[in-house]
Amino acid sequence: MGKIAVRVLDQGDGWRVTDVVCTSGPQDRPFEEVHSGVSIAIIAAGSFQYRSASGRELMTPGSLLLGNDGHLFECRHEHAAGDRCLAFHYTPEIFERLAADAGGKPGFRTPRVPPLRVLSPLIARACAGRGRPADVPWEELSIRLAAKTLQVVGGLLRNTSTAPPDAVARVTRTVRTIEQHPDARLRLGSLAREAGLSPYHFLRTFERLTGVTPHQYILRARLRAAATRLATEPAKVLDVALDCGFGDLSNFNHAFRTEFGVSPRAYRRRVSS
Repeated sequence: MGKIAVRVLDQGDGWRVTDVVCTSGPQDRPFEEVHSGVSIAIIAAGSFQYRSASGRELMTPGSLLLGNDGHLFECRHEHAAGDRCLAFHYTPEIFERLAADAGGKPGFRTPRVPPLRVLSPLIARACAGRGRPADVPWEELSIRLAAKTLQVVGGLLRNTSTAPPDAVARVTRTVRTIEQHPDARLRLGSLAREAGLSPYHFLRTFERLTGVTPHQYILRARLRAAATRLATEPAKVLDVALDCGFGDLSNFNHAFRTEFGVSPRAYRRRVSS
């Protein structure tokens, strides 16, 4: 039977950050839970189906799970086992104040934010901080994440379509393949063949379920892995680039700067200071 392990990384007046590891799989029966407070959870690893009053979405690494206070929700692991999330919890009063300051509305109308470039620096910083939680300014990070999420949600179109279970299963397999081998040469054609779809239908289905194209998803998975290593390991930038699937340092530097706004070396100095 699957279990959930929760570790509190930090907490304060009206907020809390937890590292949540779930080992549930297809054999485990899902059950309804209730969001106690407002939550923004970064999916760090694994994938699952999330259903709430705001809708139903496939949650994948790099995306944000959004929860409203008092709303029922359900998580299903129909096609693969296990996931890990960094959950930022806010009391309704604190989040309403943050929303007012950020110029947004306190309630989420969508259950998910896909892996977007504008959120990459915050997501990478949070994921890198799991191993050294005492070194991370979690309160500042929780405020910045809430504000940026509210801004992003305001520009998202709500996905009201329901994908067939078979499509979810195919994309879940692809996501797990990318997660396990982010450094491999993963071409659209080979991923489509593995999913049993034509390249056109695979591209359309993948983007519909994850919110980004396969190329964007693979690139951000590699960059998140690189950012985590830069923040937690003394390895050379070149070695990190090659290990994470980039063919040369120039390409890696350009992609990293585009995603995070700074060079890999500057990023390492920033998170280490």
